[in-house]
Amino acid sequence: MPQIWAGVDIGKTHHHCVVLDAEGKRLLSRRVLNDESELLALLGDVLDIDEDAVWAVDVADGMATLLINVLLNHEQRLLYIAGLAVNRASAGYRGTGKTDAKDATVIADQARMRRDLTALQPDDEHAIELRVLTNRRADLSVDRTRRINRLRGQLATIFPALERALDLGNVGPLILLTGYQTPAALRRAGHKRLVTWLRNRHVRAADDLAAAALEAAERQHTVLPGEKITAQMIHTLAKEVLDLNGQIAEIGKLIEARFREHELAEVISSMPGIGPLLGAEFLAATAGDMDRYGSADRLASFAGVAPVPRDSGNISGNLHRPRRYHRGLQRVFYTSALISIRSCEASHRFYTRKRAEGKRHTQAVLALARRRVNVLWALIRDGRCFQRELPVTVAA
Repeated sequence: MPQIWAGVDIGKTHHHCVVLDAEGKRLLSRRVLNDESELLALLGDVLDIDEDAVWAVDVADGMATLLINVLLNHEQRLLYIAGLAVNRASAGYRGTGKTDAKDATVIADQARMRRDLTALQPDDEHAIELRVLTNRRADLSVDRTRRINRLRGQLATIFPALERALDLGNVGPLILLTGYQTPAALRRAGHKRLVTWLRNRHVRAADDLAAAALEAAERQHTVLPGEKITAQMIHTLAKEVLDLNGQIAEIGKLIEARFREHELAEVISSMPGIGPLLGAEFLAATAGDMDRYGSADRLASFAGVAPVPRDSGNISGNLHRPRRYHRGLQRVFYTSALISIRSCEASHRFYTRKRAEGKRHTQAVLALARRRVNVLWALIRDGRCFQRELPVTVAA
């Protein structure tokens, strides 16, 4: 049984640590710099109070990484309590103000009283690298989406017909916009010259793209105010999106190569619908260590694919998505379930059966994703690959 509990409210430059004893009495309260020497000094002072200590934090990565690794490297027991839980629990403590010291006290006290908090464990280098790479790819994808939306907005202000005709998620239309942005420029080029220009830049279906662009150009002969400067912005944005496409493709290759080197890569990628990217995101979120969750049910809850009841009074059977879950892991299971409906007969049958039972599309996909958690859990536990001839329900 632990004798003291140290709660740490995480900050970017400083943390605040409060230590409580078994009766909830405050033994230490200190603000420390997020620096290794300062953190080691804090660790020593806490252990001087009692060597049987339990630590708790409200952030599990990012600015808490140094503290977490200092504690784990010194074999300290470390628990995680979500910031939302800390915020809600604070309402039950004295005082209406909010300070780092109060938050640290709440964290320590919750760790002292609760037995359901997640224990943090060190990740292997593989999982950390995949997390860094997949997070970087996600950032680039968000940047690309933002620029495509801005590009659509700019194009719609001077050439709405072309904006409707082009799918800016494809490379060809983006290359077109690096050279031609206005109706007059397209009409001057003409079909033959435009096709040649596109083919020289290795655009697929150049004839169809040129025809669609010229048809849009014939629908607008009015020169709009600000057309010249807006065309320059469109040219710049199109080049930026193409550059982001290249960066995403490059980091995708790094992710695939690093994923293939993991010992569980063959097992995970054997699941229908899970390729190198989704497999890498799964490992980044879980490190492939199923012992952390204890059961497939807990993993499903963590992934947000297991509904939770919200019953009250005479209302029962009221199931909703949990408020707290790992959104990246939910994306892995939901997206892979969607893909498996098209690529795996067993998944397709399961989905069709759920739809026949009256479930909506999203509900049926979530039910399939929940079932697939059981399957993947069993595969990793047994160290074997998925066999397509077995139905999903049997494999679970």
